[in-house]
Order: sequence, then structure tokens, then C-alpha cells
Amino acid sequence: MSDDLLTRAEALDAADPLAHLREEFLTPDGFDVVSYLDGNSLGRPLRATARLLDEFVREQWAGRLIRGWTDGWLEWPLRLGDRLGAVALGAAAGQVVVADSTTVLLYKLSRAAVDARPGRRKIVLDTDNFPTDRYVLEGIAAERGLNLAWIETDPATGITPGQVAEVVDADTALVLFSHVAYRSSWLADVAEINRIAHAAGALTLWDLCHSAGSVAVKLDDWGVDLAVGCTYKYLNGGPGAPAFGYLRRDLQAELRQPIQGWMGHRASFEMGPGYEPADGVRALLSGTPPILAMVPLHANLDMLAEAGIEAVRAKSVLLTGYVLELADRWLAPLGVEVVSPREAEQRGGHVTLRRAGFEQLLEGLWDNGVIPDYRRPDGIRIGPAPLSTSFAEVHRGLSVLRTLLEKQVS
Repeated sequence: MSDDLLTRAEALDAADPLAHLREEFLTPDGFDVVSYLDGNSLGRPLRATARLLDEFVREQWAGRLIRGWTDGWLEWPLRLGDRLGAVALGAAAGQVVVADSTTVLLYKLSRAAVDARPGRRKIVLDTDNFPTDRYVLEGIAAERGLNLAWIETDPATGITPGQVAEVVDADTALVLFSHVAYRSSWLADVAEINRIAHAAGALTLWDLCHSAGSVAVKLDDWGVDLAVGCTYKYLNGGPGAPAFGYLRRDLQAELRQPIQGWMGHRASFEMGPGYEPADGVRALLSGTPPILAMVPLHANLDMLAEAGIEAVRAKSVLLTGYVLELADRWLAPLGVEVVSPREAEQRGGHVTLRRAGFEQLLEGLWDNGVIPDYRRPDGIRIGPAPLSTSFAEVHRGLSVLRTLLEKQVS
């Protein structure tokens, strides 16, 4: 039964226009992983990343020392932001910065948003969003004396325009959701939810952590007000890589983020009294940019620009569709349930499988060189990264999972 599925994987790999890019990823000697299926949590490093980091340390840091700041480092948050906006986010220049962590940028933009809607007392969010999003908004509500309006979302799906329309009203300051639901991979209708929120006078903030570099995003076209995302998943920025924030151009003079640091000042090196925000999106900056941590992003944006985000999305759809084929054929008879959308237009870049007892298989999976992502209480996320994952690799990984399941149920 597996031969035809392997033949299909081989055919898909042979027809893959992005297949050559897999060779650009770094594979160390003695690499013990046969199937890496957690690209939606941490992307793999590129060969170019290792080279760029070495060059940066030896030439820019060691060679230029403090002069590196005036050589161009000071502009990296904006330059990389512009490139990221163009390559992956559908955002015109001057609206994206690379800085901080996702949590810090969520706080900055959420606080700025609610302060820009004085007199409105409500923040709308959903119960199954990623914990950081929920925790940040809980803290802001406590700080500012605001109310949280929780939308109950099914962990197997995600937020819908109809649910939002029932809750958003003239008292709503901000709505915050994820474009791709971290648990189920549900792909939200951003444009329609924005329309509903804007009709009520509210601002929208979107979490793009599971979108950027995997799903085609069109922030300008969709009318997004604010957005935040990380760069260590599909953008392969590395552990703890800095996040990015988007602030729509026509809101930049209106919104004021609360962490007033020297890098967001209109004249950082004057060191003068009092805070005066910089013009434009630079005002989102606070402290010294994490320059060393930004180096890997240069390499991946080069690759993403070469591949094209539409081609990346097309392969992602095929990869997750193939996961569904394997799950239906091999895993469903063993009690595994798919809890991600089956329709490609409603599915992000990963597939979540659910079965009681999955946690007991994790050690066996790792011992056999298969690395998926586990989400309590009983979910395994299969997250193939389009630039680095082959269809044969997906086949190998789910074949091991099937074998372990068969032993568990026998």
C-alpha cells in the first residue's frame, strides 16, 4: 500500500521547481535526522547563513568595530523591514521594522492601538490564540482598565468573520487574531474581518508568526492596520531571531508606542532631554537593534526572493495535501484524526493530527530521526517547510509514525 504513495512523493519531488533550494540548507556531518517536520517552529539554517555570520564577525564586527553603526547597522531594522515587506508581506516600503521579540512588539502595537481609541473599552480576541497574544492583551486590559471580549473558537478550526461581527461594536478599540491559527492551521479571512472591524471604528492587529514565509500575505491590499510576526520559523532566522512589526503608513502619525527608547527618538545621538518620536515607522524602535541576530535574515530573504512567495505557497499546499493523503491512508485506521482544514484555501502551512497517547511516541520518533511538533494535550503538528522539505522526507517521517502507532495499538 505504501509503494504508490512513495512513487507519488518521488514524482512530486521531481516536478518541484524549488527542489534545488534544498541543497542550500546546512546539513552537518553525522546528521541524524531523516525527517524534519517542525519547520513551523524553527527553520533550518542555510549554508549562506553560516558564511554570512562568519564574515560578519571577522570583517564587520572585528574589522569595523564601532564604525559599523555608521557603516549601515543603524539602518538594518528599516532596510530589512522594507525587504521583508516586499518579499513576504505585501507591504510597501516604510511600514515594517525588524526589532525586539514578538511579545514585545505585540505589547507596543496593542498599547498604541488602544491608546489611539480613547473612550473605547473593549478588546476582542479569541480563546485559542497563541498564549503570548492572550497574555499580552490580558496585561494591557489590566493596565488600562479595559474589557476583554473573548470569542470561543474551535481548536480544530479558527476565527470567522461571522463570529467577529457578533462581538465588535462601537465600544471596540482593537481586535487581535492570528492569520494562521497556531494549533489547527486555520487560515483567517483577514480582509473581511478588517472590513467588519473598521466599520465599527476599531483597529486590527494580526499575528503573522505562522504565515510569514509560508503563506502569501497582502497587508496593504487587505487593509491591515498593524501586524507582528517572528522570523525564526519559515524565515529561518535562527533561535530567538528578532521579530517584525508592521504599522500602516497613514496611522504612523497617530499611534504612539509606549516603550520610549533612544533608537525611536527623532535624533538618537543628540542625547537631549525629553522624548521626541522619530518620523514614520522608526518610532517603533526602542533599544539598540540586535544586529548580530539579524544577519541570518539577509540570507533567507535572498532565497525567498529567488523562490517567490507564490511558488512557496503553491508547494506548501502540495506538501500539506500530501500529509493529508498519508494521514488518511495510514493513520486514520489507527485512530488518528485530522484537525486541520482539508480545503487548501482555508489551510496554512501545517497539519495537526490528534490522537490520545501521542505524547508516548515522541521519544521513539526522535530516536528514529523524525522530529514533528507536539502540542498538548494530544496533537502532533506536521510542519513541512516548503524551501527545505521534500515530499520523500514527509513520507519517511509519517512512515515511522505509522510503525510506532501500530506497535502501540498491537
